[in-house]
Amino acid sequence: METKDYLHMLVHQIHTVVVATIDELGLPMTCAIDLMDHDANSVYFLTAQGKSFYMRLKQRPYVSLTGIRGDTTMQSAALTLHGKVREVDASHQRQLFAKNLYMYDIYPSEASRQAIRVFQLYKGCGERLDLSRRPIERASFSFGTSPKADSGYFVTAACDGCGRCAEVCPQSCIDVAHSPVRIDQRHCLRCGNCHAVCPQDAIRKEGSA
Repeated sequence: METKDYLHMLVHQIHTVVVATIDELGLPMTCAIDLMDHDANSVYFLTAQGKSFYMRLKQRPYVSLTGIRGDTTMQSAALTLHGKVREVDASHQRQLFAKNLYMYDIYPSEASRQAIRVFQLYKGCGERLDLSRRPIERASFSFGTSPKADSGYFVTAACDGCGRCAEVCPQSCIDVAHSPVRIDQRHCLRCGNCHAVCPQDAIRKEGSA
C-alpha cells in the first residue's frame, strides 16, 4: 500500500480518531475528532476557534492520532499518524462540509459556521498495525516531506547466532538461518523480548518502537 491508501483508509473507513495534543503545562490531552478529507500527502479536520483544542493546535502545532477499524481486538487494524499541523484558508470549509453532510446538522446556519477553522496535518510519519493477520502485519510510511524513520529492534554484528531471541519471539519473525540473525520488521510486535534475552547485547532499539 502507498501513503495515499493509508490516508484514504483513515478518512473513509475509520473516520473518527483519537488525537493527542499538549496543553500549556506540557501535559497530554486527548479528544475525538473526525477526519474530513485527504489528498496524496495530508489529511484535513475541523474545529471551532472557541475550543481549547483549537488553542492547543495554535500554540503547539503538532499532533498524534490513532484510529482503529474492526469489531474485536483480534479483528482490528490500527492506523497512527504523528506530525505537524497548520490552519489553512477558510475556503476549504465549504468543500469539507460538502463531503461530510452531517456537519450541517451540527452547524446548520452560515452564521454558526463562522467559528469553524480548518486544519491540515501535512508533514509526518505513520504506521499501520494489523492484528487480524497471521502473523501480525506492520507497515510504516511518511507523508509531506518527512523522511521515513526506521524504528523497531535491529540485530548488530555482535550477534553470535545462539537463537535465544527466536525462542521468545511471539510472532516467530526472527530468522536464525542467517548470521547475524534477521528480524522481519513486517511482523514484529516490538515487545522487546529479543533485546531482553540476548546474551551478547546484540539487539538495539531504534526510534519509537
